[in-house]
Amino acid sequence: MSSKKIYIIRHGQTDFNLQGIVQGSGVNSSLNAMGRAQAHAFFEMYRSIPFDKIYTSALKRTGETVEEFIRLGIPHESLSGLNEISWGSNEGQKITPEEDAYYHWMMKQWEDGNTSLRIQGGESPEEVAVRQQPVLERILKHGPDETLLVCMHGRAMRILLCQLLHYPLKSMDLFEHANLCLYLVESTGTMFRVNKYNDISHLMNVKAPQSESNLYLH
Repeated sequence: MSSKKIYIIRHGQTDFNLQGIVQGSGVNSSLNAMGRAQAHAFFEMYRSIPFDKIYTSALKRTGETVEEFIRLGIPHESLSGLNEISWGSNEGQKITPEEDAYYHWMMKQWEDGNTSLRIQGGESPEEVAVRQQPVLERILKHGPDETLLVCMHGRAMRILLCQLLHYPLKSMDLFEHANLCLYLVESTGTMFRVNKYNDISHLMNVKAPQSESNLYLH
């Protein structure tokens, strides 16, 4: 039976991730040494997969993450619809205890189903879902035997997975993530299923300190 496979990964580590600084869609940071090592480890594990197309966000940390695949000549498209959620006016700054409490309060609101609420100066999950729709349409138009690689961002990934799997947006925190984690989703017709969940087995031999204390922010 034919199946469409989509490898969805989060970008590798940046210095902002390491320092616990909010990036969102407003900070166009590059990978740090750890992030580049993660990207290479993922490439070494999955270089033999016959990807038909690569999609990244318009932020350079995603393109850098899959750069070795792109150099193989695999068709690549950068789409702003895959950008991270906008976390508002505090992007690019260290989080104060008060701001951290505000973010947690907002995420509790989203978990309770208030997904139309937006971060002050930023976006709501529903707004991100709307801008992802054209991307989803492109993905779903690919043939049933095609294999895609999508590199994006933590919160945006959670929202995209909800849409692919027909989960309500309030369930997005079910989809945990780390830098350069993998979700492999597969369709055999009308539905997608998750074959790999927040998989980081390809990073087992990558040795460098990393902080994931603020997973929801990047």
